[in-house]
Amino acid sequence: MELTQRQKIIFKTIVDEFTRCAEPVGSKTLMQLLDFPVSSATIRNEMVTLEKAGLLEKTHTSSGRVPSQKGYRYYVEHLMETNLDVQVKDALQEVFAQRHYSLDEVVDKSCEILSHMTNLTSIVLGPDSRSQKLAHVQLIPISERSAVGIIVTDQGHTENKVFDFGTEVSAQDIKTCMELMNDQLIGTPISEVVEKMKEIEPLMAAKVVRHEVLFEAFVTAFMRFATEKVKVSGRSNMLYQPEFSDLNKLKELMKVLESSSLFHQWTDQEDNVAIQIDNRNELIQIGDCSVLTTKFHYTNDEEGQLMVVGPNRMQYSKVIALMDYMSSVIEDVFTNKGGQKKNE
Repeated sequence: MELTQRQKIIFKTIVDEFTRCAEPVGSKTLMQLLDFPVSSATIRNEMVTLEKAGLLEKTHTSSGRVPSQKGYRYYVEHLMETNLDVQVKDALQEVFAQRHYSLDEVVDKSCEILSHMTNLTSIVLGPDSRSQKLAHVQLIPISERSAVGIIVTDQGHTENKVFDFGTEVSAQDIKTCMELMNDQLIGTPISEVVEKMKEIEPLMAAKVVRHEVLFEAFVTAFMRFATEKVKVSGRSNMLYQPEFSDLNKLKELMKVLESSSLFHQWTDQEDNVAIQIDNRNELIQIGDCSVLTTKFHYTNDEEGQLMVVGPNRMQYSKVIALMDYMSSVIEDVFTNKGGQKKNE
């Protein structure tokens, strides 16, 4: 069904008002919100038409209407206007321009900002590093018991980690260990580094006095580096959403948000409805929940995802505008001034 211009305006106003206040919207409220004269009876007739089209639903507790799942999809695809305040844009740029961030830090910071600014739950997925190969390892002693380790992949990803060895390790041991790993491990896929380290452990034991301490530290670091980077922030925001007042429903959602594997199962269910909003954004409807996702690139070949999870009643235009802009800012973090990706 093709909506008239008046029906589109009335429907958009209902969605905007309901996502703002979580109260069903009636004809009297709409008369005050619309910027053109129209009678209450006319509005009611248009609402009935929109309900028959499957875009609105009537609640049991009020004469007002609320958007349906189909209605939200129609709004996102045809009526949504995204715009981000200049002050918000400047603030986001300032946050990431303050200093050089590692991949993990960008993931963490992005997640915190998203949950804070949307009052919803945010999830950021970094790239899976397992397909990359080790290009370089550097160890820089900062005390007798600790060192900074720098791991670089063939695709330009750099991870910094402070190793607290818990005991004194000589500078010579650190130097020998670093030389050995660069000699034996360069070109090894990240997913295979731990197994390769086990193979060269006897060689390390023969050359490094405190080899067991250094070996354990690097095995742990590479295992963490090889896993998908997932950060979740703002779980408690769900407590303030009326749609999740059912404690059992909230508990189930919290379980999903605690586990990346459960989350993937949840978003990949057959009866979910997913629509591509543009070449970067997607909306997934899962029962009473919606998941908005936005892609961003670390390199030309690898991408991560920003996600916001909340009730179907969320302020889509605000959330998508924020995610879209933030993804661009994140990409800028991994871009040199000349416009080339860091791994190029």
